[in-house]
Amino acid sequence: MTGENVIDVSCCQQAKRGQNISGDVFLSRRIKEEGRVISVLSDGLGNGVKAAVLANLTATMALKYAASFVDVRQSARTIMDTLPICEVRKISYSTFTIVDTDADGNTRTIEHGNPDFVLLRGTAEVRPPKAAFALEQWKDRVISHAAFQTQLGDRIICCSDGVSQSGLGQPGLPLGWRRERLVDFAAELVQRDRDISTARLAREIVARSLQNDGAAAKDDITCGVIHFRHPRKLLIVTGPPFNKERDGELGELVQTYCGRKAICGGTTTEIVSRALHRPVRLDLSHLDPEIPPASRMDGVDLVTEGTLTLARAALLLEQDAHLRLPAAAPNAAHNLVALMLESDIVEFVVGTRINEAHQDPNVPVELDLRRNIVRRTGELLENKYLKQVTLRFL
Repeated sequence: MTGENVIDVSCCQQAKRGQNISGDVFLSRRIKEEGRVISVLSDGLGNGVKAAVLANLTATMALKYAASFVDVRQSARTIMDTLPICEVRKISYSTFTIVDTDADGNTRTIEHGNPDFVLLRGTAEVRPPKAAFALEQWKDRVISHAAFQTQLGDRIICCSDGVSQSGLGQPGLPLGWRRERLVDFAAELVQRDRDISTARLAREIVARSLQNDGAAAKDDITCGVIHFRHPRKLLIVTGPPFNKERDGELGELVQTYCGRKAICGGTTTEIVSRALHRPVRLDLSHLDPEIPPASRMDGVDLVTEGTLTLARAALLLEQDAHLRLPAAAPNAAHNLVALMLESDIVEFVVGTRINEAHQDPNVPVELDLRRNIVRRTGELLENKYLKQVTLRFL
């Protein structure tokens, strides 16, 4: 993140039916000092663990070479030389798409074997010129390379062939969904919601691909979305201030914050409700036996219970639960994770008054001290999800 511009990246995946692990891999790396974000989508040949291992190998190598500005041909040659060849089909065991962009919009892409990336400018597709070349010892495998200037608001969509070939053989889709229909579908989603998040756009594309396959994925389905735009901010307040005299300060912070807002904790909610004279209403539309339901308050995007919900949100972030389509209606922890991942700057304000309920030795282990849960969540958001995180104690 540099200046006023951010590079927002999200991904969604659905493993082939009958497989516990996807053979597609999507990795991203932020190089803070250079204002760059590099994303790689790799599709391993076949499915399951073997495909996942080879796709991971490919994506990891691609990130390394792209980060060091190694020559495109040299990078591609090294990756090709490292990957084994399928003895039957005589093709490499993994494909790759590399997108390397910085906060000034300078972008380069390298592609092999995956559907061509999509560049959406508003609702219109832009096709940057590409240079194609074959490596000396791999004449039958073509590498495509492009270098172009990304404009503010542009979205880059890359996907595995599980998206473009979804629905293959189904009525109306004799050759599969195809890239052209993907472009039209994505443009329609952007038309409906100009501010659609990368996470939701990727999720909608994967959901539609799964629908094309009759709700039983015929191949691993992966979609990654990169959005070049102004930053989105999120404030999360949790825990009462150490001194009760500062309760009013907490309410004023929530009222004046410019961005989305979440309150985590019953006592914290009561303080803000009292300070701002805003009632709290329990939301019973999505009940979950493990996570307390959310509540509603005017001017606040999400109101949840405290440490249990925060701990579950941290677990979801650790387990990459956001990559998969939700199997059921999301609970409060899922909604909190969605807010975090749809934001670029996440600001935690943590009250430090002791909550005696959490000092009981009979309380489950996952009800860790609020501060430790928030620190753990902040580290995940920064290191794994490329977010800018601040932590303030009150």
